[in-house]
Amino acid sequence: MSASSPQRPLYLADQVRELDRRAMAAENDDFALMRRAGEAAFDTLRARWPQTPRLCVLCGGGNNGGDGYVVAALAAAQGIDVQLVAVTPVERLDGGAAQAARLAQAAGLEPVAWTPALALEGDVLVDALLGTGTHGAPRAPFDAAIARINTHGAPVLAVDVPSGVDVDSGFVAGEAVRATLTVTFIADKLGLHTGPALDHVGEIVYVSLGVTPAAHSDVLPVAWRQSRHDIAVALPTRSPNSHKGAHGHALVIAGGPGMGGAALMTSEMVARLGAGKVTLATDPAHVTASLTRFPEIMAHGVRGSADLAGLVASADVIAVGPGLGSGAWGQAALASALAAGKPCVVDADGLNLLAEGFDGVRRDDWVLTPHPGEAGRLLGCSTAQIQQDRRAAVTALQARFGGVVVLKGAGTLIFDGETLELCPFGNPGMASGGMGDALTGIIAGLVGQTGSLSQAARLGVLIHALAADAAAKAGGERGLLASDLASYARRLANPYQS
Repeated sequence: MSASSPQRPLYLADQVRELDRRAMAAENDDFALMRRAGEAAFDTLRARWPQTPRLCVLCGGGNNGGDGYVVAALAAAQGIDVQLVAVTPVERLDGGAAQAARLAQAAGLEPVAWTPALALEGDVLVDALLGTGTHGAPRAPFDAAIARINTHGAPVLAVDVPSGVDVDSGFVAGEAVRATLTVTFIADKLGLHTGPALDHVGEIVYVSLGVTPAAHSDVLPVAWRQSRHDIAVALPTRSPNSHKGAHGHALVIAGGPGMGGAALMTSEMVARLGAGKVTLATDPAHVTASLTRFPEIMAHGVRGSADLAGLVASADVIAVGPGLGSGAWGQAALASALAAGKPCVVDADGLNLLAEGFDGVRRDDWVLTPHPGEAGRLLGCSTAQIQQDRRAAVTALQARFGGVVVLKGAGTLIFDGETLELCPFGNPGMASGGMGDALTGIIAGLVGQTGSLSQAARLGVLIHALAADAAAKAGGERGLLASDLASYARRLANPYQS
């Protein structure tokens, strides 16, 4: 990833703690960084809720609790009525946290010891309970304090991380704060952007506190957060002398008996993303509907492997899987696609068939696009296990099957064996039938134009998510259909269009 890339680097908790340690050592002042973190959190709070008359700050121990005490002290100095709740007893604090607690007391605040009977009093709550070093379900008394925060009803600012969220994996093992806004420090964390964490982080504000992670060449990002700017970089304007043969011939093998809709959605997306030629191989019963809706697509009815031989030979890339079914038609279709030796995008029933009957297959020239359930079947584990550590899951899938793996879901991950990217876009309206078929078509449509499966996968995920966001903005998340994305995806694929 080039230094000029607008993508944001993402790190793990141990890496951030090392950056923290180096910053404190360079300043020779253990409290300076904590003071800046508290100031940044308070400034963010005031910018978001400028008229807040009452604040409730809940503090644990360690650096996270210390940040909370600094916030409380600053709020009191500006005349805000502060309820300061010590969930970790003040007498157990040490180091910077103890110094921060003394700062709050010097501002006239007396910490109130947490008890389950304590009423929280604040128009905004500040979660400074558990920091980045916490893994697993929060223990008492933090679990009860978190539950009380979540039932209070006031907006919540989480300091660095919502307590209970694993910042490495995004997993939530038990109670976790549901923040309105999370202000995170030093370096952005992978786990704040993927999986169950997205139900808890709210808006994320990143503040470096004067630390420059990129200056530490031995602390490499674990992933990169995608940017809208990536589209314009990857899809420049076309040459005036270009022709359809220069933009790829995609073959869509989809739509087994009774499942023609998947074939139509996939094929349309291939065409809308700019593939030069699109051929659809589908059950004969779907050909008439396909030609009626999309006369630009060359639709062929196929009954088995023999009918596919000539079609796979002429294609540059094959999209296979949507609506294949698990019967003989689907098995023959997948076998023909894989035997062709062409770049493939495999999704949906293609992945299920791969998990069931193609043991040991590994390729460098395919893109696999599983959702967590399909990923679990491919790895022989449960969906819940996939969601416990999505980074580990996408890494294991790529190691096992090769190529490029797209692990779909909130905070989609794309891994090609070298670079892990995370898509921060998309919305809950995408939880509807056909969205995966649309993504398959988008990626396949980009292969011939980018010349790279990895680039097509990364760009396809980005365009798919941004198109869904644009469609949801226009009409709302509820009722969002996969076919709604086509016109928006086309516009996104033409970033220089005036």
